[in-house]
Amino acid sequence: MGWAYYALQVMAGAFALFLGALFLVVLLLFAIDRAQTGDAIRRNYPVIGRFRGLFTTLGEFFRQYFFAMDREEMPFNRAQRNWVYNAAEAKGNTVAFGSTRNLNIPGTPIFMNAVFPPLDDQYASTEPMVVGPYCREPYMAPSIFNISGMSYGAISKPAVRALSRGARRAGIWLNTGEGGLAPYHREGGCDIVFQIGTAKFGVRDAAGNLSDDKLREVARHPEVKMFEIKLSQGAKPGKGGILPAAKIDEEVARIRGVPMGLDAISPNRHREVDDFADLLDLIARIREVTGKPVGIKSCIGSADPWFDLFREIRKRGEESAPDFIAIDGGEGGTGAAPMPLIDLVGLPLREALIRMVDLRDLAGLRDRIRIIASGKLVAPGDVAWAICLGADFVTSARGFMFSLGCIQALKCNRNTCPTGITTHQPQLQKGLVVEEKEKRVAAYAKSVIGEVETIAHSVGVAEPREMRRRHVRVVLDDGSSVQVNELHPSVKLDSQGRAMTGGNAQFEAALKRFVEP
Repeated sequence: MGWAYYALQVMAGAFALFLGALFLVVLLLFAIDRAQTGDAIRRNYPVIGRFRGLFTTLGEFFRQYFFAMDREEMPFNRAQRNWVYNAAEAKGNTVAFGSTRNLNIPGTPIFMNAVFPPLDDQYASTEPMVVGPYCREPYMAPSIFNISGMSYGAISKPAVRALSRGARRAGIWLNTGEGGLAPYHREGGCDIVFQIGTAKFGVRDAAGNLSDDKLREVARHPEVKMFEIKLSQGAKPGKGGILPAAKIDEEVARIRGVPMGLDAISPNRHREVDDFADLLDLIARIREVTGKPVGIKSCIGSADPWFDLFREIRKRGEESAPDFIAIDGGEGGTGAAPMPLIDLVGLPLREALIRMVDLRDLAGLRDRIRIIASGKLVAPGDVAWAICLGADFVTSARGFMFSLGCIQALKCNRNTCPTGITTHQPQLQKGLVVEEKEKRVAAYAKSVIGEVETIAHSVGVAEPREMRRRHVRVVLDDGSSVQVNELHPSVKLDSQGRAMTGGNAQFEAALKRFVEP
């Protein structure tokens, strides 16, 4: 009994000390909140007002796991993420009972199945496509679905390694992003698209200008198949990138060619490119130096300025054209960007893609310039829709981030990513095991490609790129649907690949603009 009584006395004393300490802490916080002048809620409601900030921070997590329905979240909902997770684990993505997708929402695509589709042994499969026929080293691109630009530095070393290895397993290309070519991009032996951003990271001289010697050095790597000049991206058109100094270690600084201790800032455009004539000159220079296909990536705000590009190409000849044009929709993602640019600037991919495809085809360059679609395309339906609209290839960044294990924690810009994908903190990177994640990357890519081929098979074509706008409908505001080719007729070409407007007044007016400014 004496021992028990003594224990109770000790516990009571400890509890009293705890209460006393708690009271002092509360009293101190009360005094601080009353004295401060920056936050009206904390000043009027000391201590209690602090919970508002806590609940605001925790709200995004509670909504994700407990309150939001499967198809309610932004930028990607739970149904989309779960599809990628299952695909990355090579699990079956079959569902029971019925679709949970609301087919009455305006803009929803509905693919039109054929009455007599090909038999199962006539399955639609993707064929390789040549890019850059006038180059010394054209690229025969094997896959319709590939990895979009994510820079080393913006994402971690194990993330790049897993993407490289997974891309090799799946037979797809990996875009380096604007951060230069790291050894980890080449580690897996996959095909690589080297992106040249406005700061020329990885191919710049001491003054920050494009270096022919550095270009040759990059091009000597057999894994590098193409070069992409980034004009802008959908998440922040008109503004350059920022890699915080906290993410720049000695290796990142060496690869990018920038000093440590300072933010790595990209200009909002290429300083030497003032118009489309300058852009074609830059393309020709890089293509001549490297011998490999060169294209451009851009978010577009209107089709009107781009007539000048195609007029300039017609004047110089089709050999001068970019080998590909990657269109990034205004809904595209990034690690960090101002909210007004993310929310309000740049055409969504749904509109931008159609405009660029029609411009290319009106210029008679369908077989010369390949179109790459990028911007929030993570599932087979997204990819198939882009192909129906005229894309030759589709790339995704965030889809592959999900395959690596991204949980949409929205911490990409803080170096505190809990999955190790966008952080350089070693203790967080430990969670990303390259040998396991590379399998997930490959499985996800193969699942998307396989199910796009399934959709193509269902609509009755022998190869996914044979899908056209007539194969998909879109839901209108009143809940009815219409074939996309009725809303946006495709440009018809004659046997020589020249545009035929077929009496379409809009196309006839546009065709004149290629000749008359």
